[in-house]
Amino acid sequence: MPLHHASWIGVWVVFLAASAATTRADERTPAAQLIAAWNDGGSSSREARQRATEALPLDQMAAPARQTVERALRQTTLYRRLPVQTITCDTAILDFALLHPDAIVDIWRVLGISRLSLDPAGPQQWRLSDGYGTVGSLRLVHHERQRRGGLLVYHGRGGYSGSLTPKPLSGSCLIIARHHPEPPGADGRNRQTVQIDAFLDVDGMGLELVTRTLQPLIVRSAAMNLAEVCIFMETLSTAAERNPNGVVRLTDRLSRTDPEHRATFAGIARAAGRNAGRPGDPEAVQTELAARWLSTDELDTLR
Repeated sequence: MPLHHASWIGVWVVFLAASAATTRADERTPAAQLIAAWNDGGSSSREARQRATEALPLDQMAAPARQTVERALRQTTLYRRLPVQTITCDTAILDFALLHPDAIVDIWRVLGISRLSLDPAGPQQWRLSDGYGTVGSLRLVHHERQRRGGLLVYHGRGGYSGSLTPKPLSGSCLIIARHHPEPPGADGRNRQTVQIDAFLDVDGMGLELVTRTLQPLIVRSAAMNLAEVCIFMETLSTAAERNPNGVVRLTDRLSRTDPEHRATFAGIARAAGRNAGRPGDPEAVQTELAARWLSTDELDTLR
């Protein structure tokens, strides 16, 4: 089953029915869907929203970024704190993925596990298409490294046109991503906690209608896809630690990634694998990374 959604934040770029466009139909009643969605460990509470808003360093942002963020906070139709994820992942690899999501999406393209495209459109800006009717733009409006971890604030805008809705949808989103290290696991490997707060707005659609028709799907899809992306990041980090040469060779195939960023990631992979034992098979990395999302026949083709 292909990895359907975007990078760390692409799935929420206007939740854009990218979630709707790629999630299989759910035969449960709307009430059952809503209960399942809200039991995922996330939160839409007023308290969580207030904490997320108050923790934003608005006074440290450049004026245009601050205005964008404040406008998004005022115009929120739906807020959601996604379930917090703790993953086993090299710190530098996670930091790179958050700053350069287009490189991770480019890896997915090479592996054939996603239709998504996330192409540079300027410094820290990208054009997005999920291959299912969702298109949009995304930009990183604020980034800071903190004493423990980091904070990234993205703003996205886009729309969906397809068979799942009677008319095109458009909207915008503000995504706040925080990450910080956890104590190493029993195996001594690095662990990271990732927290995502999403502020979503659908053009021309009121809160009641969003709550009744879109919220269960949006909430459930976002949580599912964050979990899948985290699994991929764990797999990528493990591959870099065990078989850095294979990951470095993979970076040579990232034709849509800036050469400077490819070189940076190759250096990160080499550093992650510095303490590896016997070098692994460089050709095995692609199969290792794609195994969860491709069929046996597709994996044979990839080889």
